[in-house]
Amino acid sequence: MPAFRISFGRIDPEVLSRELADDRAGGFVSFEGRVRSRTGGRKIRALEYEAYGELAAKEGRRIMSEARRRFAIRGAACVHRVGRLRLGEIAVWVGVAAEHRDAAFGACRYIIDQVKARVPIWKKEHPAAGPSRWVKPVSAAETSAAFGEKGKTCGCSQSARVHPRGR
Repeated sequence: MPAFRISFGRIDPEVLSRELADDRAGGFVSFEGRVRSRTGGRKIRALEYEAYGELAAKEGRRIMSEARRRFAIRGAACVHRVGRLRLGEIAVWVGVAAEHRDAAFGACRYIIDQVKARVPIWKKEHPAAGPSRWVKPVSAAETSAAFGEKGKTCGCSQSARVHPRGR
């Protein structure tokens, strides 16, 4: 079964890769999205991620199922981290095992692109100088409306984000 999950802890690529080991897979492709030191000309000291827990898991599972239908893969996993991350830490990891490399590459690219576009996970940049800011902020109400999830926001202000721990 394709796996998607949100993690509050460190992502370990070696453990995740072993979970996808399959003697029938001749190709294995993985992607690690790491916190980099610069973005948009600003020096970054940390990133912070928040997710709309239930919806993120639901949409992530949907993407993984789509990847299985679209590509001839043996297994796939995606883990996205939430919380505050330092430079160099892995924010998102995708791994795909397939009999052939084309399917592994294609599915890996599809999964990360779809997760970035569709899963309700928000990123806050903490620069070395100046105020922190949310990247492409979307309110919890807008997220709920987009996913057809009426009444599932936290009842916070329009710009509040719903955190998986209910913060």
